Amino acid sequence: MIETITKIIVRTQKVRLYTEAEPFHFESGPTLAPVDVAFETYGELNKDGTNCILVCHALTGNSHAAFYSSEEDRVPGWWDGIIGPAKGIDTDEYFVVCPNILAGCYGTTGPMTINPRTMKEYGTTFPATTIRDMVRVQKRLLDWLGVTKIQLVIGGSMGGMQAIEWAVMYPDMVIAAAPIATGASHTAWGIGLNEVARQAIFTDPAYKNGDYYSSGQPARGLALARMVAMISYRSPESFSLRFQRERIKNADGVDVFDLKNIFQIESYLHYQGAKLVERFDANTYVYITRAMDLHDVARNRGSLEEVLGSVKPQMLCIGITSDLLYPATEQHGLAELMPHATYAEIQSIHGHDAFLIEFGQLNRILKEFLREAASQ
Repeated sequence: MIETITKIIVRTQKVRLYTEAEPFHFESGPTLAPVDVAFETYGELNKDGTNCILVCHALTGNSHAAFYSSEEDRVPGWWDGIIGPAKGIDTDEYFVVCPNILAGCYGTTGPMTINPRTMKEYGTTFPATTIRDMVRVQKRLLDWLGVTKIQLVIGGSMGGMQAIEWAVMYPDMVIAAAPIATGASHTAWGIGLNEVARQAIFTDPAYKNGDYYSSGQPARGLALARMVAMISYRSPESFSLRFQRERIKNADGVDVFDLKNIFQIESYLHYQGAKLVERFDANTYVYITRAMDLHDVARNRGSLEEVLGSVKPQMLCIGITSDLLYPATEQHGLAELMPHATYAEIQSIHGHDAFLIEFGQLNRILKEFLREAASQ
């Protein structure tokens, strides 16, 4: 689909990047073909291919980062507040690319893709996937698009992991990178939370060892996994401000002591769980949370100090004051070990999700950083 809207050209596409003649080689050893990648672009690539900004999405995100249409038919993207004319990522100046990750479930090849050899979904036969695998597929996409330089690679959470790997793996292509609310490696805290979420999926009888596509996915398990994650995405202050101890009233508008008279925070978590079940795949959730757990920028490269100390691109490490999942100290630590890095902080009570909420602060931070990076 190609649609021209006002000053912005929005493109949603899918391309086959790997074939039987040239399959993709996973870090874990196996090869796979074909491999398709779904992506969106915003703005125009200049003739030299040098005005690209790569946006990397987080765990359950997709390539639909922004969209501009008539007010009657608006389909919002997850980063509409950041991407657009005169915003932090200015589509009048930059060619913006946002791909769905390898092992994703929004168009890019992953566990729910049909295996052409069996004509069934890959499911748990899909190869173990790493952040570095995701980045290598993204590199192939940008080469196909004609991108020669990336002015900025940016992403939050798992997207931030990708941004760090880009800076290490392709330093001659990347001018600058901005990892947000992430770390050099996934911590024991983060791994533990992901394992609880995965066990919620595995113990749902509907999971059937990942072979559930003909019977319906494990809705209860995936919903519970999302509920666990949502608690880590916000802060106690954020939840208290929004919900306090308010109850869901009964038909008479009063609190009663029965199982239906739940607290509002409970209702919110159940709602978020149900929403994810409608739009996401359980096997995909298992695969990409494992990819996050495996993230370690120093793995097989040397010491962390050596690896980060050799990073060439300019780096903007952005922390969030109330982030419980990736405390701001992790971004501080990144910035301290990189030779061309600065640290910026989002002041927010909203926890890890603040990079999807505090658009005003993030726009100011990005505009300043891009101005400084361009002057170097």
